[in-house]
Amino acid sequence: MATHTGSEGTIKIGTDVVGELRSFSLESTAETIEDTSMGDTNRSYKVGLKTFTGTASVYFDETDAGQILLVAGAEITLNVYPEGATSGDTFYTGTAIVTGKTVNSSFDGMVESEISFTGTGALSEATAP
Repeated sequence: MATHTGSEGTIKIGTDVVGELRSFSLESTAETIEDTSMGDTNRSYKVGLKTFTGTASVYFDETDAGQILLVAGAEITLNVYPEGATSGDTFYTGTAIVTGKTVNSSFDGMVESEISFTGTGALSEATAP
């Protein structure tokens, strides 16, 4: 059984790596539709629509090719590599819309940015070539 450290992860927008990545989250969910009928003794459900959402935290870099693509309203090809992007590594890919981008700064800290996205269509699991 393999385990991985968070520092192995990366995100690509298309083929552009998102630089200065600090952390990310990716959640996939499926709705449930109840199909219980009279006379049943237990509730039962069918799988409904699926979706995925996520966030990425970065140190702000206005010259980074990956970060430049992350503007609110942009439709992107998202590739999330939790264990790294070397040959054989598992990653998740799908089309997403950037739903928000926040830039934070304080006098005694780094300028940081938080990006949120929502999937449009399926999220697929693949293996890095």
